[in-house]
Amino acid sequence: MFDVPPDNDNNATVEGGFTMTDLAHKFRIGQLVDLIPSMSRSAASGHYEIVSLRPTDGQAPQYRIKSRSEAHERVVAETDLILSAHRTFNE
Repeated sequence: MFDVPPDNDNNATVEGGFTMTDLAHKFRIGQLVDLIPSMSRSAASGHYEIVSLRPTDGQAPQYRIKSRSEAHERVVAETDLILSAHRTFNE
């Protein structure tokens, strides 16, 4: 996982014109997820929104996620995420 500055690349297209689909990614843009706690990273608790789909890192699909509690976005592997029981940030 990396803390990264926000970008305006909210589409799901990677170089070469290949469009990432639900076949490769479990979560969709706009969905709320929870980041699985880890001793190896410092992260805000609470819900994160999927901001964009990223290419795989060789093993797992990647996502750009954003928490309302943090000014920056994060890039994380699909294996670090679980679907949130909440549908909106207000719940």
